[in-house]
Amino acid sequence: MRHEGPFVSSFGIDRQGLPEARTVYWNLSPARLCEMAVLRGEAKLASEGPLVCLTGSHTGRSPQDKFVVGGAAIDGEIWWGEVNRRFERERYEAQWRRVRQYLADRDLFVFDYAGTDPRYRLPVRVVTELAWHNLFAHNMFLRESDGSRLASFEPGMAVVDAALFQADPGRDGTRGATFILLDLARRTVLIGGARYAGEIKKSVFSVMNYLLPGQQVLPMHCSANYGATRDDVALFFGQTTLSADPGRTLIGDDEHGWSADGVFNVEGGCYAKVIRLSREGEPEIYETTRRFGTVLENVVCDEESRELDLDADTLTENTRSSYPLTQLASVDLGGCAGDPKHVVFLTCNVLGVLPPISRLTPDQAMYHFLSGYTARVAGTERGVTDSEVTFSSCFASPFLPPSRCLRPTSRRALATLPGALLADQHRLERRTLPTWQAAPGGLHPPHRARGAKRRAPRPSTNKARGAKRRVAEGERGGRGKPTAKPPELARTSVGAWGSALIGLLVIAFTAYGMIIGDHELLGKIWSLISGAVGAIMAWLGLRKA
Repeated sequence: MRHEGPFVSSFGIDRQGLPEARTVYWNLSPARLCEMAVLRGEAKLASEGPLVCLTGSHTGRSPQDKFVVGGAAIDGEIWWGEVNRRFERERYEAQWRRVRQYLADRDLFVFDYAGTDPRYRLPVRVVTELAWHNLFAHNMFLRESDGSRLASFEPGMAVVDAALFQADPGRDGTRGATFILLDLARRTVLIGGARYAGEIKKSVFSVMNYLLPGQQVLPMHCSANYGATRDDVALFFGQTTLSADPGRTLIGDDEHGWSADGVFNVEGGCYAKVIRLSREGEPEIYETTRRFGTVLENVVCDEESRELDLDADTLTENTRSSYPLTQLASVDLGGCAGDPKHVVFLTCNVLGVLPPISRLTPDQAMYHFLSGYTARVAGTERGVTDSEVTFSSCFASPFLPPSRCLRPTSRRALATLPGALLADQHRLERRTLPTWQAAPGGLHPPHRARGAKRRAPRPSTNKARGAKRRVAEGERGGRGKPTAKPPELARTSVGAWGSALIGLLVIAFTAYGMIIGDHELLGKIWSLISGAVGAIMAWLGLRKA
């Protein structure tokens, strides 16, 4: 086994069960990874420098193919069910042996990194068989610039990505050729049969969601920024790209932790959806699609001119751009700030019946956080071809393996957000946060039925950002009431869709309470449902407020 690269760790991949490979490339620069991806036929360069990669049939996450390896050490910690499917350890060990044999005569690429907050850092090693997957990891995670640390790097977690290896469902116990296997007991993730690089990013976040609550840290699937000072923090759950606000400093794009001392970024990059992205609508993100080192997934690129067509959805609606935070102008590369002053739920308003922005009461905030009403957008998951209503607890249910993340500890805990989700007394004593719900750019179902496909229009996005900025600066709206009315458009239809949404909210949250199995909580749930239903009906004009 030959080793090449500027910083080869003394803790080799043989110590992680990979004793053989052809050549192992360690911690290569983005330029070398781009070069190797092109030379190996994995990708091509677009005219202005980004690397364009195709992911084949997998153009989004494959949640149905994700499994958690069972075992006595973790069985009581996992919320087993539709999200977390159990995979027996015997099958996992057999699959690991087959992957190890497959990788033995291939070149491998290694990227080592750690997190921002030194108290909660998890040293992670990403091993890939594709050069561009390693570049993706280089973009998305925090880079270690100290060569001496890389030379002595000892991973606390490993992701092994055998993207081209195909499973045999009959033999391996998988659903198909693709598999994402989380061995939480040994802190290892095994990925195969998927070239969609997002599986690497989300697997790391899933493991962090398992580990951080045990350290009294709330893992959050959200973006974060701050205003004039690091103590003026706002969190944005949902459509995280709206947090790229020229008037505020970005902390991070998608994955964060909230500790006793404040918020910290878990990543070092952004993974933005770029379908129909424009320079006028989102200039900062648009510019990243024109830079060397950016990885573009499934973006249409002319074979001769190598010009990009960000409007084309011939490959997928879920075209993506992976780029490091260093490509953005207004960003805090330290990735740490104070406690949040505001929380914003950015909901993809697929039914078109929510107000553009609302101030939520504490009960409403907890209701929406735990129910996670939003939409599954076309292309983001395998098999999803149109936007559809979904409920994602904490706006992150596909990435939440531990049951303790979603079990509020007491009625008192339900009154605060989001500290209620931790059995952490100091956080439960904190004041209730001003919490808002924003639903910018949503289209009514009658419009979607006519085939309308576009990003949120610029005027809507401007209004959402303006409202969001006013929120972050402390402007108060009507507590628990919408601050804007819906468009005077198809009111009868809006009422019908509103009734449908009410029914979905009741069903989803009742199911959540039944899974928890807490009678006290069930009583609280019905109180929350009653308040939420009343607010929606009043706003729709179905009854007086």
